[in-house]
Amino acid sequence: MARRPLGQLEAEVLAALAGLGGSARTAELVERLDGAPAYTTVNTILHRLYEKRLVTRTRAGRHYRYRLAIDESELVAGRMREHLRLASDPGTVLSRFVSTLSDEEARQLREFLEGESLDGRGERG
Repeated sequence: MARRPLGQLEAEVLAALAGLGGSARTAELVERLDGAPAYTTVNTILHRLYEKRLVTRTRAGRHYRYRLAIDESELVAGRMREHLRLASDPGTVLSRFVSTLSDEEARQLREFLEGESLDGRGERG
């Protein structure tokens, strides 16, 4: 099943969930997000993410506890790939992206590109 590009708030909720160890209640996420989004807004976003199978949920009293259903690196890499796929000039986008990397990030990217083989998580296999 192909995933649609995520909206900005969906991406922020997923990042906040990852930052909380991959598991949180709606109220915990509301506290973590910039701009003080309404509880109901975050709850709606979580329901959409659940329907897209990006998060799972379990009952915790009267509320749900949400967990990431996929690895954060897989999620971010997929979003980056989708943006590149939609770009009219992916080479220019890549060039601009690489120019924003820190020295350490550029070093890591060089290592990955020069590596003999990488597994599906971007690790040497």
